Amino acid sequence: MTVRVHLFATLTAYLPPGSTDRGSAEVEVPEGTTVEALARALGIPPDQPRIALVNGREAEPDRRLEPGDEVALFPPLAGGGDSPPGRRTPARRW
Repeated sequence: MTVRVHLFATLTAYLPPGSTDRGSAEVEVPEGTTVEALARALGIPPDQPRIALVNGREAEPDRRLEPGDEVALFPPLAGGGDSPPGRRTPARRW
């Protein structure tokens, strides 16, 4: 099946060879592939912190992908730790 992957910041180094779109590529993966399996297939190290969105919504590493899904992977952009009172908790990193 085909999914479109968008990589940001330092993760763009893991785009498949021959990718023509800046920061994104269509990728063929087996049915049942998870977000984590996609990241590994791209060569992103398992210990590399990242945030994932599938079709614009936060996704856990074990989320199974469907044909045509759009997957965005990016490293944490700033900060970390506890949020000050009244602030939204940042997305989980994995």
